[in-house]
Parts: sequence; C-alpha cells; structure tokens
Amino acid sequence: MKNPVDLKENERIDDLQRNGYKIIQNEKKFCFGMDAVLLSGFAMVKQGERVLDIGTGTGIIPILLEAKTEGEHFTGLEIQEESADMASRSVELNGLGDKIDIICDDINNARALFDAASFDVITSNPPYMIGKHGLTGDNREKAIARHEIFCTLEDIVREGSRLLKNKGRFYMVHRPFRLVEIFNTLTRYHLEPKRLKLVYPYVDKEPNMVLIEAFKGGNSRLTVEKPLIVYKEPGVYMDEIYDIYGY
Repeated sequence: MKNPVDLKENERIDDLQRNGYKIIQNEKKFCFGMDAVLLSGFAMVKQGERVLDIGTGTGIIPILLEAKTEGEHFTGLEIQEESADMASRSVELNGLGDKIDIICDDINNARALFDAASFDVITSNPPYMIGKHGLTGDNREKAIARHEIFCTLEDIVREGSRLLKNKGRFYMVHRPFRLVEIFNTLTRYHLEPKRLKLVYPYVDKEPNMVLIEAFKGGNSRLTVEKPLIVYKEPGVYMDEIYDIYGY
C-alpha cells in the first residue's frame, strides 16, 4: 500500500502505539528519544487549552499530546528545516492538520510569530549541552538538537514566559546537573517550579533526566514526586514506562 506522504532518503515511518498515529523519522539524522515521550506523559493539558512545543524536532510531543489529551490546538516550533518538514508530513500522515501546526523558525523570533500570552501550556525538550562542539559534517543535525547552538536555556524560558498566559504551565525535560541553573532561570522569568520528577535508568544508578513543571506567576511551593525508574533489567522496562508508551 502506498504511503499517503512521500518519504525521502533514509526516512522511515514508526508506529507510535497511540490512536494509530505514526511518525516520520530519519535514522541517519535525529530520532526522538525517551525524554520526549516521558515529557508527553508528565505534561498536563486540559480540555480546550492551546499548547506550544519549543524545539519540536520531528513533532513527537505535539502528536503524542494530541493523542493523550483534550487540548484544543497544538503548535510545534522547530528551527531545522529538515526536521520541521518531517514533522509537517507526519501531521499530514495522521490527518491532524486541523489540530497541529508546525512552524519552522527560531524561538528568538517568537515576538514576530506569536502574541504575548497566547498559550495555556508550553513544553520543551531543549538542547541539554552547553557549547558548539560537535557541529561538523554528518553530525550537524544531532549537534543542533543536543547543544545550545541556536538557542539557550534562557532563550527558551524567556520567550516561554512571555508566551504563557498568567497561571499557564511550562514543562521541560532536562539533565539534573543543570538543575540549579534551570531553577534560577525559571524564577528570574516569573516561572515558579511546582513539580519535579527525577528519572533513573536503574534503581541503583544516578538520575539522568529531570521533569519539571512551572507555573507563570505561581506561588513558591515545590512538590518532588516519586522517582521514575526506567528499567527493571537491561531491555525490560518498568511497568510505568510501558504505561507511558501505551504498550
């Protein structure tokens, strides 16, 4: 059977195990990871809310949030043209053009793209690493996704705060080693951390991800949720991970 969208070199279609949705990815460039899936399970989107995903990559978070929630509309913002094109074709593949928009642009141009206080919820799986090392040859796309080359943590938080409605919610997945910097940046832009969940690869290992919820203009009160353990043993997820993936 012919696919309803054209695939380009090295692209494939993966089943997301949600609502029959699928996603186009390029195995030679950058595919979504567990961090994006975990963020989509951590973020709360209520009926009728509008959501912006900053640095959407191939559109995984808007597509999963559309499947899991009753949000009214979802927008994915992505600076890399190739990733944004894959995201747009995935939206088309799933027949979600009326629910999801993909915009190819820079978060630093957000003031020209969106009015202030346009969104109820903002999500971001941003570049984790500081610096520009790795921006060479075939690794360029991955380097941009993983390193703060075109945007910084502060860029995302600053523009996210401007775009959120008062009491709107900001969700981010990041690395624990930057947690102090993350909290300082959030509070500087009036985003008050409200929930935190650490993610551990195994019960006896250090955490390698952190999920954060912050409220715009919220009061100072942080809840640290029970940790999320990914693996029981190599290759076998904990039950909670299977639930998040929808298996």
